[in-house]
Amino acid sequence: MRKSSPAQWGIRVSIYVLGLFCLAIGVAISINSNLGVSPVNSMPYVVSQISGKAMSTCVIAVFSIYILVQMLILRKDFKPVNLLQIVFSTIFGYFVDFAKWIVGDFALPGYPGRLVMLAISIFLFALGVLLYIEVELVPMPMEGICLAITQKLKIPFPTMKIIVDCFVVVAGMILCLVFLHGIVGIREGTVITAVVTGKVIALLKKPLSPILQKLCFPKAKEKNTKQM
Repeated sequence: MRKSSPAQWGIRVSIYVLGLFCLAIGVAISINSNLGVSPVNSMPYVVSQISGKAMSTCVIAVFSIYILVQMLILRKDFKPVNLLQIVFSTIFGYFVDFAKWIVGDFALPGYPGRLVMLAISIFLFALGVLLYIEVELVPMPMEGICLAITQKLKIPFPTMKIIVDCFVVVAGMILCLVFLHGIVGIREGTVITAVVTGKVIALLKKPLSPILQKLCFPKAKEKNTKQM
């Protein structure tokens, strides 16, 4: 985690919160599209259906496993501050409830309308993830796995995001078939989101990353310029 002045910390935290809020609004819109749960919620949803436990409990359990996976991947490179992912995941849960209240029952009519809502949710997912990743605070657990693998294998983050999202969705489908004898909650929207979100992140990263880096780490930017 890079050092920042108090003002820069304020900017980084504000952008981080904005990213979580964009992600939460995306979740609310994707729910209303009725085309399947988002990839990040797919595994907790499936575990909830299998176990009969509350969704919030399953989110904490599944996300804790994601953090454990990060620890196994990074080992001595895993930073204790990343344990705060559980705290921010809980905060994100409240954001989702607030976002669902804002969006309400809004839904565009017909299947084409639902696809439009899905496209909007994917854009918000990608924007939200990019915002809170670029400020280099604490990632959400699934993105934490992506960053851990990226750090070890030097695979671009957007590509790793697609791989991890698709893996989680497929794993959720397998669990559904084994324990529920049918696929529940995971639909075409879930699959499309898993495949497309990483690509949208890559598209948004080119224009937005330099702006975010300049806002959050201006001294680092100036230092790099002098070295050139």
